[in-house]
Amino acid sequence: MSTLWNHRYAQRTQRMTSSIIRELLKLTALPDIISFAGGLPGPDLFPVEEMKEAAEAVLETKGRIALQYSTTEGYPPLREMIVRHMARYGIVVDIDNVLITSGSQQALDLIGKVLINPGDKLLMENPTYLGALQAFTMYGAEFVTVPTDDDGMVTDKLEDALRCGPKFIYALPNFQNPSGVTMPLERRKVLIHTSDRYGIPIIEDDPYGQLRYEGEHIKPLVVLDAECLECNRNGKYTGNVIYLSTFSKTLAPGLRMAWVAAPKEVINRLVQAKQGTDLQSSTFDQMVTYEVGRGGFIDRHVQRIRDVYGHRRLVMLAALEKAFPDPSVGVRWTRPQGGLFLWVTLPDWMDTAELLKEAVKEKVAFVPGSPFFPGGGGHNAMRLNFSNARDEQIEEGIRRLGRVLLRQIESRRVQ
Repeated sequence: MSTLWNHRYAQRTQRMTSSIIRELLKLTALPDIISFAGGLPGPDLFPVEEMKEAAEAVLETKGRIALQYSTTEGYPPLREMIVRHMARYGIVVDIDNVLITSGSQQALDLIGKVLINPGDKLLMENPTYLGALQAFTMYGAEFVTVPTDDDGMVTDKLEDALRCGPKFIYALPNFQNPSGVTMPLERRKVLIHTSDRYGIPIIEDDPYGQLRYEGEHIKPLVVLDAECLECNRNGKYTGNVIYLSTFSKTLAPGLRMAWVAAPKEVINRLVQAKQGTDLQSSTFDQMVTYEVGRGGFIDRHVQRIRDVYGHRRLVMLAALEKAFPDPSVGVRWTRPQGGLFLWVTLPDWMDTAELLKEAVKEKVAFVPGSPFFPGGGGHNAMRLNFSNARDEQIEEGIRRLGRVLLRQIESRRVQ
């Protein structure tokens, strides 16, 4: 094998790793494996016909515009629609505060380009979203962590972590990936007030906020920040939070349509970074997304998604109660109020990376916990996705996984 290229790679490539989830998806694409591994929306809910009609309408009425280059900031009608949509949740911004990105993953990468110098410390929840760790690691970030519990970030531990002077805080307050937990209002207020006192901005990643199946909506961090700092002037947000969200979970991930809402000066820098990356997100995809969404279809579609995913969540929770070992042996799981995931914690002596090998033999897969822990830990945890499988697949997959766990526990007892 040629080594011609080995000494030509940039030093930053030494930090690059493959996503364990992407690697698992190659394995679990086999038709006989029931996969709870990927964070995949249910393809049976993709609005194929509506997308087809929208694409035809765009091509018939504005085809020459849709197939041309456009502005980096994004298609103005789509950004205006996003502004109106966010206002329902109390996020008051105008079009100049919004940038369209090619998925939230690109938004994280752009934030890394604009904000992170090699050696900068970032404050993360432990565990946290693997894609953010990948994006920020590329720019030489070092991670300082705050533990989480069933109410998300343990804000009592926040002040100690902030003393190191992190560049920013990265948080997923709603139905967190990977744990599925939600940060209550009081903790959100503590986070906002503490970050303000230390002068540390926050990246609020909110891909699942609309997918709530029980409980009441909780104000986003960006809203609490605006209230705390009184930083909404004439509808223009000037605060300390960069807010990310996406259409991947409410329409289709293949569109790669997401957005950033932030102060105008931050948007300007992100626009410059995006110009060096891809010039702009697809004009055609933006116009199709707007065409689908402008008549109120997204609202109806999101309600359908909530009904289906909320049901699948209950099916998985019931299956866990029936098939998993008794909690007395140290097995427990979260009960998410929304989103796509729940989190299982096993006895400390178990290693889910090794357990996965046995699970795959039973034709079922999950994501082991340790890659989500920048501060270490998680060897005895696993993430389960409930949105991408039908009821009977969920029940059978949890039965298979339960058998693997019971065998492991019994094997330890007889040693």
